[in-house]
Amino acid sequence: MLDWFKTLLTYRPDALTVWSDPVVAERLSWYHSVMRDEKPARFMVARRIPVDSDPYAEESLEELWRMHDRASREHESLLRDVSERGLDAWRLGEPRYSYLDVKIAIAYRLIDGCILCERRCGARRTQGKPGVCLVDKECIVHSYFHHMGEEAPLVPSGTVFYGGCNFKCVYCQNWEISQVHARSGERVAPGRLAIIQRWLRLNGARNINHVGGEPTPHLPFILESLKHLDVNVPQLWNSNMYMSWESMRLLIDIVDIWLPDLKYGSNECAWRLSKVRNYWEVATRNIKAAHDSGDIIIRHLVLPGHVECCTRRVLEWIASNTPRALVNIMDQYRPEHLVARYPRLYQEIARRPSTAELKAAYEIADSLGIEYRQVS
Repeated sequence: MLDWFKTLLTYRPDALTVWSDPVVAERLSWYHSVMRDEKPARFMVARRIPVDSDPYAEESLEELWRMHDRASREHESLLRDVSERGLDAWRLGEPRYSYLDVKIAIAYRLIDGCILCERRCGARRTQGKPGVCLVDKECIVHSYFHHMGEEAPLVPSGTVFYGGCNFKCVYCQNWEISQVHARSGERVAPGRLAIIQRWLRLNGARNINHVGGEPTPHLPFILESLKHLDVNVPQLWNSNMYMSWESMRLLIDIVDIWLPDLKYGSNECAWRLSKVRNYWEVATRNIKAAHDSGDIIIRHLVLPGHVECCTRRVLEWIASNTPRALVNIMDQYRPEHLVARYPRLYQEIARRPSTAELKAAYEIADSLGIEYRQVS
């Protein structure tokens, strides 16, 4: 632990000083309390909500959702007792079947004719047939490590990089694991995934950062891993947020801090650059729900040539709809993947964003009162 602390002071002293900022402390208060083991992670609470019958034996998906909604109300009440009244949730026993079990059972149903994301491609993943995301019935992990490059409140972040993605971004910086060699990673059973998370936490991780690629195709495996995880650790969902509403319902009572991308302000840009339809409606719906359910840092990558069509609309929407969010206005874009190979096809993004474009983005954020400096 001492070596971890020295490393943090050497490489990211802002990971410690950021907590003296009253805005960060207030807006990320739940995450901070779980990070410090003062409160149980939400999945730990979900494991303590009993259900009356075995959800894995239930034949009706409709009944599973009814079980889910009843347990969700109990979870909300118990979480309130924990966060506001100081209830010691650790003293509550774990039932034979829990709210978490219901979520797991539903998630596996949703990949048999997959509707985990809004592509709703219908792949029979339980039969070993990959979806558009390139994931089938097995969890694929390409790497895991303590990430020191994330936002200051998050590092060291126990990052798990999953293979596959439901987006086809032409500029993807992780294109090898998301698109081209998505299936070449290690096949990891949920029990093994729990061991990975445990090791990351016990060796200094402030959170478990589910990323990729994209974590959404791995939702059933991630939920099942939480049945086996025996250490308290915040669960962080680092996502393009193009999941279906069904997946969003499964995640809301599990995630302690959200780290979503809000990439585009235009459906046309989303189709041209990531090959997804109805992006704006889906992403804003899910990000609004995430904001209303807990702590959140929204990322927006400034794309060259897209300040007016995307950055301005994104920041205006954030200011109006997610006022508690911290925002990372990211300047890290560089031409990668198909843009680097075929720059003439994507001329406006075949370069880094200019100083003027980045300045314009910051000025828009300042004019809207967005809190971004602490995490950008």
